[in-house]
Amino acid sequence: MLKKILISFGIIAILLTILTQLSFNYWLIRVFDFPHIQLTFLTAIAIATYFIKFDFKSKSDYAFLTVLVLCFVYQFSHIYPYTKFAKYDIKNATPTKDTIAILGANVKQKNKKYQKLIKQIKKHNPDILLVTETNAQWLKELQSITSEKYQYKKEYPLENTYGIALYSKFPLQETSVEFLVSDTIPSIHTKVNLPNNTQIQLYAIHPTPPILGQNKSSAARDSEMMMIAKKSMDAKLPVIVLGDFNDVAWSETTKLFENVSGLLDVRKGRGIYNTYNAENILTRWPLDHLFASEEFRVKTIKTTDKIGSDHFPFYVSLSFEPEKASEQKPEKPSESELKRMQDQIDKVNK
Repeated sequence: MLKKILISFGIIAILLTILTQLSFNYWLIRVFDFPHIQLTFLTAIAIATYFIKFDFKSKSDYAFLTVLVLCFVYQFSHIYPYTKFAKYDIKNATPTKDTIAILGANVKQKNKKYQKLIKQIKKHNPDILLVTETNAQWLKELQSITSEKYQYKKEYPLENTYGIALYSKFPLQETSVEFLVSDTIPSIHTKVNLPNNTQIQLYAIHPTPPILGQNKSSAARDSEMMMIAKKSMDAKLPVIVLGDFNDVAWSETTKLFENVSGLLDVRKGRGIYNTYNAENILTRWPLDHLFASEEFRVKTIKTTDKIGSDHFPFYVSLSFEPEKASEQKPEKPSESELKRMQDQIDKVNK
């Protein structure tokens, strides 16, 4: 019986591995980009159990185990760059440098535990705060802390779970709310004046997730990410992109975003830092992200305490060290990557 279960699991693992290689935009397929951590763990258990419990009596046994091992290698290769065994994408900050502390939080619109987020804001005291899924009630409840700590802000509350608000201790310039793929899904684009008189470009996004019965395709999410990647690639200033991407770090879309944008992932070499699902330990993966250009370095990265949302807030502190940018300059995107980016943008613009 156990052997049949393992074989069944092996077949499922193989099918899911194949599915993630298909270039379809259907959420029914793209959703299998997410659970590589879980699949890696389960495949490793299946391999170990097969070794311990069963004798190898036929070529089919060897073939099945070989396929399982290949599936494990494939699954683990996706999450390896986000483990502490891999090299950093962004190097560590110089200890003597001043830092920019950033906190991003998807608050979950129907969540009423406002004080839990306020407590985290007080505890971590970020210089830049991004909150998503914010409606008018959320902004009202946060006003006591945001008006006290932040002189500069851009708020766009909505009742459709796509409300967004950005708060900053540093001056904001040329700030706008943009609707890249839909008039119901805003993003915030702004320039930030740092204390050292340097100006940077910041994009705060929250593209659409899979919605059962409504949103069958990932095209809108992927297109918004590619539009931001293109803007980042063309930017004349150092860039930070942050937000709830509704995509995992290792997906083909996020990897393409990183390669085309020329930005670096704060997670690589440091840890996975799952930000979703705070309500279920078995379905956790990194959906909230921060990417930065080569002028930045990482001092701190962590998820904070729960705030009643299905997301953990994501905290990152960066130093600004443009004099060392050449030490971590990313490769330029290939022609094929640029074409894939444009093709994805065109899917929504048609």
